[in-house]
Amino acid sequence: MKKWRLTNSRDKIISEINITPLTDVMLVLLVIFMVTTPLLVMQSFKIKLPKAVSAEAEAGKGITLSIATGGVIYLNNKAVKMEGLFDSIKSELKTASDRTIIIKADKDIPHGTVVKVLDTAKRAGAAKLSIATEPEKN
Repeated sequence: MKKWRLTNSRDKIISEINITPLTDVMLVLLVIFMVTTPLLVMQSFKIKLPKAVSAEAEAGKGITLSIATGGVIYLNNKAVKMEGLFDSIKSELKTASDRTIIIKADKDIPHGTVVKVLDTAKRAGAAKLSIATEPEKN
C-alpha cells in the first residue's frame, strides 16, 4: 500500500471505500423500477373484452372505467368499490378535459353490473359513455 504524506509530520494510511460504482448501480436500478412499475400495474388485471364486428377505435381519450372478473372496478387503473364509485367519478370528471367515460367490462361480467356502472357514471356527470370491444376476426 502506498503511504501519503499529510500536512503534519506523521505518516498515516488513508483508506477509503469508493462508493461511486455502488451509486451508479443504485441509480440504474431506480430508473429500471420507475420504468417497469407502470407496466406491471397495467397488467395486474386482465380483461377479456367482448368481440364485435363493428368495433371501432375510440378517437378521444377519456376516463377509463374497467370491470374485471369478480366484479372488481378500476377507475383509471385504481381499484374503487361500488359504494364510492359515484364520488370517484365525479372528482375525476372535475379535473378531466374530456368528459367521456370508456367502459371496459370483461365479457363474463353480468349485464346488471355493467348497467349499474353505466348508470352511476351518467349520474356523476359523464357527457358521453362508450363501451370498449375488440374487433372480431373473420
